[in-house]
Amino acid sequence: MADEASAHEDAPNKPVQQKRELVKEILRKRAQQNASVVKPGKRVIDESAHKFALDPAVQALRAQHEALARHGLQNPYFLVNESIARGVTTIKGREFINFANYNYLGLSGEATVSQAAKDAIDQYGTSVSASRIASGERPVQAKLERALAEMMDVEDCIVFVSGHATNVTTIGHLFGHSDVIFHDELAHNSAIQGALLSGAKRIPFPHNDWRTLDRLLGDFRGDHHKALIFVEGVYSMDGDVPELPRFVELRNKHRAFLMIDEAHSLGVLGERGYGIREHFGLKGSDADLWMGTLSKTLASCGGYVAAGREVVEYLKYSAPGFLYSVGISPPNAAASLAALEIMQDEPQRVTTLRARSKLFLDLARQKKLDTGHSGGTAVIPVIVGDSMMSIALSNALLARGINVQPVLYPAVSEKASRLRFFVTSAHTEEQIHQTVAAVAGELARLRGNA
Repeated sequence: MADEASAHEDAPNKPVQQKRELVKEILRKRAQQNASVVKPGKRVIDESAHKFALDPAVQALRAQHEALARHGLQNPYFLVNESIARGVTTIKGREFINFANYNYLGLSGEATVSQAAKDAIDQYGTSVSASRIASGERPVQAKLERALAEMMDVEDCIVFVSGHATNVTTIGHLFGHSDVIFHDELAHNSAIQGALLSGAKRIPFPHNDWRTLDRLLGDFRGDHHKALIFVEGVYSMDGDVPELPRFVELRNKHRAFLMIDEAHSLGVLGERGYGIREHFGLKGSDADLWMGTLSKTLASCGGYVAAGREVVEYLKYSAPGFLYSVGISPPNAAASLAALEIMQDEPQRVTTLRARSKLFLDLARQKKLDTGHSGGTAVIPVIVGDSMMSIALSNALLARGINVQPVLYPAVSEKASRLRFFVTSAHTEEQIHQTVAAVAGELARLRGNA
């Protein structure tokens, strides 16, 4: 690690020039690979059209990795964690302060949660080995769904094996060519893919702008059979929260369906961590589809939709991502159920998370760091505005024992390139003070202001 730390510290301080060189190289390679040999009356198939290794997109990714190596920067992704990842993690035998996971309440790795998964393995095995409609139910699956439905104040719930697939298959299955889907322009990729799969007309609206959405609904809602409004409880790039009551009003006014993605708001918003519904004091019936994931606060893997009994039954018998997919494994279901019960029994975890998030955001603003639209939730960005500098900053922090990942184009625009910090209840105040000071110091050094 000492040699690696030296390499990080010696990384060049000219990220803008590095970025320009990288872009030029990528464009050159793309131009070369896109060239086709054409003869009169016949088009010759280019090698890149049937060999993935020569595909322009694959070549561009390789060029990015080669450019990082040339400039002495370490690829910040796919670092191997050798321990439970909570407020700290272990990488190559060294302990790091960890801001690179969604373990918001520290429940992944909690002894009770782990034991619940182990007990489920002993009783039911590691897999149900088929879809639930084919292999039958396991008690822990239904118990988890009932607990989630009760928390969300709705009649029923369906659990899928993947959070991403939950949005894709639910949206893609419930809506079709005669329908229209309105989604926030910063909606998660899973919602976009679901909308594309559905074949419905897709209309993005400016981020959190319910007024523009109202106008769009007025213009286009009447031309379609069903309409869906899709928003998120906490947006994963900036950690901001929509004015959900306004979207509920639009749902009712324009006779549309409302779907809310609670992936990053469950365990984070509300006094008990019940999410954005509790945060605003809404009823379960104020939305039609409450989607969430099991992989963040609930310490497992999968996704769910909590909703009315009729639509849940329909999804269980017909949604491709449920009907043709293996059911959630017993240990995953048991882990989520145990995590949910701990969250309900120990609300102080939510209180601690809220305090740690506020501390991080307050300190970052005091240091004049650009935290974008952060709303004080567990997701806090530090916007750098340049991909190469973002990577260099991530490298520099890693050398100082802090693990945080950069988010780059195309996930965000180039000028919005950033580091994204996920705060957890397991972080200490000292770790947060240390981290914010390190970020401010290293960013000033990279920009030549130290």
